[in-house]
Amino acid sequence: MTVPLHARVADVLRRRISDGKLAIGSPIPTEADLVEEFGASRGTVRQALSALRTEGLISGSQGRPPTVRARPLGQPFETFLSFTAWAQLSGRKPGQRTIEIARRAPSTPAALALDLPDDDRAVDVVRLRLLDGQPTMLERSTFVDRVGRLLFDTDTDAGSIYQYLIGHGVDLGQADHTIDAIGADPLDAELLDVPVGTPLLRERRTVTGSDGSPVEYADDRYRPDRATFTISNAASHGPHPVRQLEFRRLELPGDHDHD
Repeated sequence: MTVPLHARVADVLRRRISDGKLAIGSPIPTEADLVEEFGASRGTVRQALSALRTEGLISGSQGRPPTVRARPLGQPFETFLSFTAWAQLSGRKPGQRTIEIARRAPSTPAALALDLPDDDRAVDVVRLRLLDGQPTMLERSTFVDRVGRLLFDTDTDAGSIYQYLIGHGVDLGQADHTIDAIGADPLDAELLDVPVGTPLLRERRTVTGSDGSPVEYADDRYRPDRATFTISNAASHGPHPVRQLEFRRLELPGDHDHD
């Protein structure tokens, strides 16, 4: 399969950032320079830069020159979503303990998100996620059966499920996120070591393949004293400005971005 040019441009820049050839705080080559270097159109270059902004690797928006803000870790999509990659990128030690993995009828929210009939089967995974040995997030994921079955052949305590699935050819193309707060239920309270009813940060996520087919529905619940969400967006210019999401990541309380 031919890799699109904008993805190749992004990958080259990503490697330069990772190797330190483009240091944190240094400017990215101008659009004109990148157009000349790669023989690409400005639209292609802008797509590549947009991908790096989404990953949190560069800052800047329309009218502002982009600069390097962080170094990447591993596969971009996996880094964007994965608790393991985020923890490592933050200099913390990730951990996980699988509470349950089972094939069963999906819950109503999962069935709706994954477009599954009520009598279909899906694979539920419940894991407690740790930072430096401390309980930080309770992860409830439901995978469509064809994907979830792969997880019975691996140790789900060994690391990132996304990394494992990507390595086995699963197409993870896009994720939609809903972030809100919820009181800890008895299972949350027991595993996260908080009283029942404690406010938790919740991220509900639906992951689809590049063709739009659903892959996973997740309900992740975080202790807010151990993890927060940071979302930055910028307004597009023109007669009808639109707020566009540029960058999303998890941030440990007390951490600071390198702009």
